[in-house]
Amino acid sequence: MSLQGSSVTAEPPCTEAPEDHRSFRRDDYWRALPGYADVDAETFHSHTFQMRNSVTSVGKLMAVLGDRVSQHFLQDLADGLQHAPMSVRISPYLVSLIDWDQPDVDPIRRQFLPIGSSILPDHPELHLDSLHEQADAAVPGLTHRYADRALFLTLDTCPVYCRFCTRSYAVGLDTDEVEKVHLSVNRERWDQALQYIRVTPELEDIVISGGDTYNLRPEHVQYIGESLLKIDHVRRMRFASKGPAVMPQKILTDEAWREVLIGVVNRGREMGKEVVLHTHFNHPNEITGTSFDAMNLLHQRGVTVRNQAVLQRGVNDDSGIMKLLVKRLSYMNIQPYYVFFHDLVAGVEDLRTTLREGLDIEKCLRGVTAGYNTPTFVVDTLGGGGKRDGHSYEVYDEENGIAVFSSPSVRPGELFYYFDPIDTLSESAQARWADEGARREMMAEARGLAGG
Repeated sequence: MSLQGSSVTAEPPCTEAPEDHRSFRRDDYWRALPGYADVDAETFHSHTFQMRNSVTSVGKLMAVLGDRVSQHFLQDLADGLQHAPMSVRISPYLVSLIDWDQPDVDPIRRQFLPIGSSILPDHPELHLDSLHEQADAAVPGLTHRYADRALFLTLDTCPVYCRFCTRSYAVGLDTDEVEKVHLSVNRERWDQALQYIRVTPELEDIVISGGDTYNLRPEHVQYIGESLLKIDHVRRMRFASKGPAVMPQKILTDEAWREVLIGVVNRGREMGKEVVLHTHFNHPNEITGTSFDAMNLLHQRGVTVRNQAVLQRGVNDDSGIMKLLVKRLSYMNIQPYYVFFHDLVAGVEDLRTTLREGLDIEKCLRGVTAGYNTPTFVVDTLGGGGKRDGHSYEVYDEENGIAVFSSPSVRPGELFYYFDPIDTLSESAQARWADEGARREMMAEARGLAGG
């Protein structure tokens, strides 16, 4: 079988941003939904209301929406949830930002509420822990893959659950599809991780994640933050949270949590160490006046915020949408840091894009704003090769949707794959993927061309 590659398009189809990046929504948008019609602004914009009224089932969503959607859509949603690897949890804030006149195509709905009619078969090379985070764990909940940095998974819950979560093997409740590896809040487990960091002097950079650090209590944030700051060789810390994107109210109204985070940031600065917040906005529609106020407050208090988006089909796989997202984030003093190509995750093949589509979008973004606010599009390679610039592939067989990357600083001498969604390929390529022998031959040929 000969390896075929598509020609590279020199001029990708770049589109303009659809609206003003300085325009932030401040209307009472939630009142359009029957369940929130009588909720005043002060109540709606409190973190306690957002947490206590999170939608966790189709029944709760029906109570909020009333007759805004059809029974057909609700049944489609129920079918989607039955086959999803993630349990459902979505904040009233996000529910209110969905266009319920067009829920099938709404970019926020696509990220958090699966519908059965859109589900595609999983890619045959998918594995539950596709990035080998568990395999690279030095102790439970601490992944040490890169020489000078580690990923500290402090808990397994989040303020909302994303359909596309890479950690669907651990985050959230068990579902019909997945029995989770649980990493609950546990001081003994944390201390084991902290001790490993103490005795591993090459570790200078710790990502504190989960789950989501938004769900840590203030005393937990303080304990973890201060414990890490006391380790002399730890110079950089990143608190990872999708919270600012899905529940900005917490920054504004949960004073205890906010002040502890700011305290750890300030203490780090006094010690000559960097403590920052990494968040996760994927679409401009997730950004409102509340987002702006929350991020402005953190900026005024000296907190650096960076964004890591995920490229998703039907969400932000358009250069105009991505331009607007990047410009709006920059205006809020959030640095657009990474755009990840969507990992192979169970049940969400409909959200993945091809490698070429992402590279074309990145080409369109170059020059739109300052370089430091232009995100790098990265592939987190299958099997633990780590993050690679999407352009840095050794081989990209576009006909068959197979990219091969090397990772000389992480796994010298090894090669790692990334695969395009099979439904985006030609009929002949899809037929080859359906044949296990042909699949292995295609993968081996691509690997051989990459030197493996």
